[in-house]
Amino acid sequence: MSDYRIQGDTGEWEVVIGLEVHAQVTSNAKLFSGSATAFGAEPNTQVSLVDAAMPGMLPVPNRECIRQAVRTGMAIDAQINRWSRFDRKNYFYADLPQGYQISQLYHPLVGEGHLDVSPDDKNPEAVKRIGIERIHVEQDAGKLMHDQHPTRSYVDLNRSGVALMEIVSRPDMRSPAEAGAYLTKLRSILRYVGSCDGNMDQGSMRADVNVSVRKPGEPLGTRTETKNVNSVRFVMQAIEHEAKRQVALLEEGGTIVQETRLFNPDTGQTRSMRSKEDAHDYRYFPDPDLLPLELDEAFVAECRASLPELPDAKRQRYEAAGVSAYQAGVLTAEVESARWFDALLAAGAPGAQAANWVSSELFGALNRLGKGIEESPVSPSAAAELLALVADGTLSGSLAKQVFEVMLETGEAPAAIVEARGLKQTSDTGAIDVVIADVIAKNPNQLAQYRGGKEALFGFFVGQTMKAMGGKANPGVVNERLKAMLAG
Repeated sequence: MSDYRIQGDTGEWEVVIGLEVHAQVTSNAKLFSGSATAFGAEPNTQVSLVDAAMPGMLPVPNRECIRQAVRTGMAIDAQINRWSRFDRKNYFYADLPQGYQISQLYHPLVGEGHLDVSPDDKNPEAVKRIGIERIHVEQDAGKLMHDQHPTRSYVDLNRSGVALMEIVSRPDMRSPAEAGAYLTKLRSILRYVGSCDGNMDQGSMRADVNVSVRKPGEPLGTRTETKNVNSVRFVMQAIEHEAKRQVALLEEGGTIVQETRLFNPDTGQTRSMRSKEDAHDYRYFPDPDLLPLELDEAFVAECRASLPELPDAKRQRYEAAGVSAYQAGVLTAEVESARWFDALLAAGAPGAQAANWVSSELFGALNRLGKGIEESPVSPSAAAELLALVADGTLSGSLAKQVFEVMLETGEAPAAIVEARGLKQTSDTGAIDVVIADVIAKNPNQLAQYRGGKEALFGFFVGQTMKAMGGKANPGVVNERLKAMLAG
């Protein structure tokens, strides 16, 4: 149970949150036409006669869009409805050529499911289950552009008819952190499954945020819906602002109106857009141009067989290989990172050592370079070779860092870099003893102090020896020989 509360003048208030996520289905064609769906095309260049609602045009369902929605439902342990139906949602808007949207109200493709989320990164074992009410498939509307002309608005129908999955949660979230964790986890699953690219900045995944407040233990309050919020951070900000606004209004004796609101990322505030229509205002009825969808066993089995290993299962596998729960969560959060790490494990790198190296060295280097892991100059097989050279004593930790920097710059294999640049670690006790003897001879004062009981000076002698050997001495051997030789 979340302990997040809004502190008002009359005491604590609880926040109740539900999310309706619109996820654009990954497919080359739209839901009911063969038009392309690529992002960024010139306005109105990806519009068929069906998308433009020309008279006599009939919709034909895209099998791939249905398949992707079914696979998504399976990934959240949801009920897959073998029989579903499309409905017409009637409303007039300039970017909706048909005058209605083809959606699913009464009989959605996917029924109840759930997501288990960890709202606290520092405590990944603390899990909250968020219920999912349904996933229905619908067509997107076009896009109005108000900044192209001083007195006119233009419409771009490229997005009109693109397939959307609307993923509707239960009102089970009680804090901005829980909502953020839910949206992050949902995006991760969609990207693993490949049913949506999750590019929120491009609008291919966006959330309608339902927020209400109540005194703890009381019935649900009146909710508002903040439309089309396009980042996890903005969703969390919108919830916080809207909850505080509602509390302040109620404590002043006001009333919450069920309405649609918009979030302004620049101010972090919401504002009223229109009063919320009830479902009957849309005059839903079954679409007369589309037969019900009936899924056969072979189709459902093929969808299930095509699912990849999902984040939770992958995280458990990493933990079994010795990776900490926190690092396993980091490595599985993005599908590209998980694929890269899987390839590193497949190349023979041990789990815990590999996870530490990826989390610190690789992620740090990629961050400096401004690259994603899929653009890494170092391949998983080359990284496994580098880690093997550390494990067998060829390289010390500091030498491995030097080799890694050269790998980033040149793309050379680590063994070749070690050979060409003479970076191999030495464990030759004879050579190390000669250097230690020289260091002791040059530092008689420190030797006297050490033998007089100032044991902290041991680190000084280690540092001087490693410096004299250019960092190439095996630290374990240096420590062992120093202890013997300093003892006299």
